[in-house]
Amino acid sequence: MSLGVRARGFLELTRPGNAIAAGVLTFTGAIVAGGTLEDTFVVIAAILATVFATGAGNAINDYFDRDIDRINRPDRPIPRGAVSADAAKWFSIALFGGAVVSALALPLVALAIAVVNLTALVAYTEFLKGLPGVGNVVVAALTGSTFLFGGAAIGEPLGAVVLAVLAALATLTREIVKDVEDIAGDKEEGLRTLPIVVGERPSLVFGTGVLVVAVLASAVPYLDGEFGLAYLGLVVPADVLMLAGTIQSFEDPTLAQRRLKHGMFLAAAAFIVGRVAALGGVSV
Repeated sequence: MSLGVRARGFLELTRPGNAIAAGVLTFTGAIVAGGTLEDTFVVIAAILATVFATGAGNAINDYFDRDIDRINRPDRPIPRGAVSADAAKWFSIALFGGAVVSALALPLVALAIAVVNLTALVAYTEFLKGLPGVGNVVVAALTGSTFLFGGAAIGEPLGAVVLAVLAALATLTREIVKDVEDIAGDKEEGLRTLPIVVGERPSLVFGTGVLVVAVLASAVPYLDGEFGLAYLGLVVPADVLMLAGTIQSFEDPTLAQRRLKHGMFLAAAAFIVGRVAALGGVSV
């Protein structure tokens, strides 16, 4: 096997798009919490810690899911033979080390969030993923805490709390949809995910209800006067896109979870625009 093929396999283990996106979410949390140019160093450290931790979590997830992926995701690096299971494990450990080193430059609250998240990542991949609903909640909480982590890096851990709640709820819905998408392989592996235990349709109905709560939460920054119409002009299309995704999930879970993901990023952009407009004294 060529060096290039192996290198590509290691890169794919990290899901680079997801890892970079997680770093962007941490940056978003810092901006929404009121970060300025003076906070550049700690914000960069927080972004690096997030990217490393996300890549490590994805790699260790592939390590533990290698048997399931032979059914659900045969094109992933381990099932197709680009990377061995042991190499993936040690690669993940190295990435976790990078996350820890980066987090050491952060305030104590941010460091505590990083430790909790790293512990939760390992617990999720090895113990919690197959428990009905529990693994979904853990992933949702981790996503939401990414924004809190960005705020904590600048000393304002609650500065992006509304965005964190919105992201966590939307992620919970998306994770449920993904479980419906992966139900065949999960059954083969003997996992007890929510769709397997209670059924696909009840799970999707629950996920839809959770997203409705998230949409309602997205109105809070506008209603309390924190953000203006600039925020509303982006968050409403984001809400519509995510709601459309939940409706689509009953027919096409794969397309639905992509729409949910895109809607989440648009909602995050709405918070950035809202904060920038507020700091600039823009009335809209």
